[in-house]
Amino acid sequence: MITSPDAPAVPRGLAGVVVTDTGLGDVRGREGFYHYRQYAAIELAENRSFEDVWYLMVHGDLPDRAAAADFAARTAALRTLPAEVSAALPAIARASAASGPLAGLRTGLSLLGASAGFRPVYDIDAGRRREDALAACAAVPTILTALHRLGRGLEPVAPRADLPHAANYLYMLTGSEPGPEQVRAIERYLVSTVDHGFNASTFTARVVASTGADVAACLVAAVGALSGPLHGGAPSRALDTLDAIGTPDRIDGWIREQVLSGRRIMGFGHPVYRTEDPRSRMLKSIARGFGGPLVDFAVEVEDQVEAILAELKPGRELHTNVEFYAGVVMELCGLPRAMFTPTFCAARAVGWSAHILEQAEDSKIIRPAARYVGAPPPQPVPAP
Repeated sequence: MITSPDAPAVPRGLAGVVVTDTGLGDVRGREGFYHYRQYAAIELAENRSFEDVWYLMVHGDLPDRAAAADFAARTAALRTLPAEVSAALPAIARASAASGPLAGLRTGLSLLGASAGFRPVYDIDAGRRREDALAACAAVPTILTALHRLGRGLEPVAPRADLPHAANYLYMLTGSEPGPEQVRAIERYLVSTVDHGFNASTFTARVVASTGADVAACLVAAVGALSGPLHGGAPSRALDTLDAIGTPDRIDGWIREQVLSGRRIMGFGHPVYRTEDPRSRMLKSIARGFGGPLVDFAVEVEDQVEAILAELKPGRELHTNVEFYAGVVMELCGLPRAMFTPTFCAARAVGWSAHILEQAEDSKIIRPAARYVGAPPPQPVPAP
């Protein structure tokens, strides 16, 4: 596309620019509300299983009991990795030891797509695209937990088809069948993070899908975007903040020093929400259900940070985001901090796949333009 100096300007980073239509959900930041299709996301997290919400994102409606049981059985059967992928995981774990499971997931997903015969979404019908997306999403938790365990000198734990999605994830991670309180807490977290508007990784997945690439390629691109420190979230860094503060008497001084020096307080503020993040509100409730010193300290830190931010940054609505209490909840459920962001990824893969399927219905490639601001061409090419 040829651009001209009078081409319309857009905000940096495409902030607020509507690039397409979607039937998958939306974030209404000023209201502190977001939804998956026609249902409030937090209400889904409180009342439905992860499998039900996965079904909703793929099929467009919530399943009845028979459809829910069938979908849960179908996706559970897809958790076992192809032999070629399983055999390669030890080498992938060694190669990505310094970076962690999220880096290894990119390689694992590429290999999965190749070994399972994923074809470009442009060349296959909607039914086959859906099957590829289900297979990839079902495999993501298996790959992530195996890479984590291999990286610590432990054998991977094979998935169990008799366990629901969240319970199986915790089982593969720890090797022990988790308790119902931990399962339900993690399931609610997973549901609440399935989708969240046109963030960088979701948009990346759709850009690659618009080229007609296969599902695995689209997901690998999304994981790559998620791995960037400006996007991937930092629930473990939010806990690191609590560790750095240490005790209640240090909160005020530590926070003031961070704010006045221009450093970010991890777990506070969000680019979309101008009120309390609804995910944070739900996770805070889950944390309080567990109780204990960590939760009490986190609540005290939240109260003081918001008061200090209101004093030092008046007019800025800076509240806890999903990262703050997500870290607390995952810590209470026994997840290692290295698996906080991979756990988020295991949920978001379902949202990415739904966007890939939606984008595949549109044959128009996403091809924006850039305004050239370099030296005026053509310049004479100097002789060597």
